[in-house]
Amino acid sequence: MSSTLSPSGAIPHEFRALYVQAGPPGQPAATAVTTLPAARLPPGEVLVRVRYSGLNYKDALAARGHPGVAKRLPHIPGVDAAGIVLESSAANVTPGQEVVVSGYELGAGHWGGFSELIRVPAEWVVPLPAGLTLRTAMILGTAGFTAALSISALIHMGITPERGEIVVTGANGGVGSLATALLAKLGYAVVAVTGKDPSLALARGARRVLTREQIIDQSDKPLLKSTWAGGVDCVGGKTLASILRGTQQRGCVTACGLVGGAELSLTVYPFILRGVSLVGIDASLTPRAERLELWQKMAASWRPENLESFASRTVSLDGLPEQIEKILRGETVGRVVVEV
Repeated sequence: MSSTLSPSGAIPHEFRALYVQAGPPGQPAATAVTTLPAARLPPGEVLVRVRYSGLNYKDALAARGHPGVAKRLPHIPGVDAAGIVLESSAANVTPGQEVVVSGYELGAGHWGGFSELIRVPAEWVVPLPAGLTLRTAMILGTAGFTAALSISALIHMGITPERGEIVVTGANGGVGSLATALLAKLGYAVVAVTGKDPSLALARGARRVLTREQIIDQSDKPLLKSTWAGGVDCVGGKTLASILRGTQQRGCVTACGLVGGAELSLTVYPFILRGVSLVGIDASLTPRAERLELWQKMAASWRPENLESFASRTVSLDGLPEQIEKILRGETVGRVVVEV
């Protein structure tokens, strides 16, 4: 179905979006592409015509009406958006400007990027960095930004390429695949962990690939062989616990996912005997100055090789429901780009 918006650049009176409504009592939320009046958009200084978004696991949960993500219904998911400013009451954002909006409350407490229009606070708006297009910015999106935050944390904790191998879990997912490529670009030796095609992780720059079964230690040993200089964990649960137990003296592991479980069962020994650091990664509330710096790095010196190849699929709003089901079943590889 074609866009409801005029190509003339005039401010539209309505827009199409993936709209999530509460279902009948005891029934799941109802999700469908719907046309809505522009007057229903939430408040904000900047109105953006969205051109591209990206599908994240968090978006799929929001599309199901998950109360931990979609703070209230009705709701429009999409934690990422890239597009062109139509209106702005902020001095630092001008109509016609290409911009990226990701994180903050977009797609969670605030209507998000699975929509032809978003209206957001000016503070959330990042000028499109030179070196990226609106599309490639959404191939990166929150997944790439989360990967960059993880790597920035490793660097801050003194984990240099000379320290040894960095383990990346969920390495064929959005965050994991981009973390693998960014780390490889910066000269790190990456060990990728995935239950999917190992050739994909090797193509992203991993030195070697392990299966999930190889990384998870089922014993009750408080410490494992000192192996990893650091890690980027996108899974959580037993995987994260095993990595922490096998991390070297003064190593660092970042955590940004929970598809493997929200519980973390281990002793304090990795922390008090090896001085291991566990750093949580929260992309949504990153301060603006750091956000701008990391977007500039991802567009230039940190930019992955062959960035377009990370987009495993491009879909329209109408194609989103099928892809949402796939990502919830763990069948998605790489990044799904949404052309709005």
